[in-house]
Amino acid sequence: MPNSMNTGTKSTGSNFIPMVIIAVLFFIFGFVTWLNGILIPYLKIACQLTNFQAMFVATAFYIAYFVMGLPSSWILKKTGFKNGMMVGLWFMALGTLIFIPAAITRTYPLFLSGLFVMGTGLTVLQTAVNPYVTILGPRESAAQRISIMGICNKMAGAIAPLVLAYYILSDGDSFVQSLANMDEASKTAALNALAHRVIGPYSVMTVIFFLLGIGVRYSPLPEIEAENETEAEVAATDQKTSIWQFPHLILGVITLFFYVGAEVIAGDTIIRYGMSLGIEIAKAKVCGLCAGNHSHSEGHFPAICLAMVGYIGNYLSAMCRYYERIDLRLLYCHSGFCQRIGMAGHLAACHSQSW
Repeated sequence: MPNSMNTGTKSTGSNFIPMVIIAVLFFIFGFVTWLNGILIPYLKIACQLTNFQAMFVATAFYIAYFVMGLPSSWILKKTGFKNGMMVGLWFMALGTLIFIPAAITRTYPLFLSGLFVMGTGLTVLQTAVNPYVTILGPRESAAQRISIMGICNKMAGAIAPLVLAYYILSDGDSFVQSLANMDEASKTAALNALAHRVIGPYSVMTVIFFLLGIGVRYSPLPEIEAENETEAEVAATDQKTSIWQFPHLILGVITLFFYVGAEVIAGDTIIRYGMSLGIEIAKAKVCGLCAGNHSHSEGHFPAICLAMVGYIGNYLSAMCRYYERIDLRLLYCHSGFCQRIGMAGHLAACHSQSW
């Protein structure tokens, strides 16, 4: 008989530190996931790949969710949710560690192996973390908590490619041009040096994920315990023998399939798309992020301001609704509109500079 999840903590004050921990983990979800956007053009150059081959970066990462989705629930049954989060973070640390020999040997399949292991760790970690958003506080405000976690996730997604690009691909355009004038030996040496740039950032991530795993294990997060279902809940599902008898679940899976597909295509291909239009790598990486470090160019600043107003508005709306002091649904709608107008304007400004 399936059980629902329960924890004894309900008061807002006692849940503050656990919610901060969960927010940090959601930030990590976004940071690690959207690194692929810069890894795709980086590995395309470093390993001399075609566009088709380079997109296996996304395939290797996201196929882990499909392969390890069900095994992750088995892991959590054996370890518990807090230990499961530690296991997930340590898997991620192992994945980032694999990047070191991959970079030293400049072996693309080894990079893909590291991405798959990282995806496996994220699958376990997300499976363990997601229920906490619902149980850490009243169920009535769960949607507001999910909104706050989503903001942490998307902010990390905007920052991650910029941070990694600064260390591994800051001179991407000049590097690609210089390769054309090199002999084979010099070209190999230059590509090896480019591949080695990833060692530093991924070594730091390995240490951070390992230490975070220990920290989460001994954190004040409550352990999730199974709670027996009510008679009404049992009666509603007792006669159902197949997953296909839960239409809302099937529709949810289909919706998530298309939603994640659209989101991943946009995030992981926008830099390559910008480069195909003749936009420099330094500008293309910003076009996909709507970040402010390129705001000195004409046409970008107003769009960036609109997008930032949107993000700030979403944050204020989620916070106020979480504490139930004021309902800012109108601000939430307006801020979402500003985000989308700002992102569209910023991409258009980037595109216009390529002509």
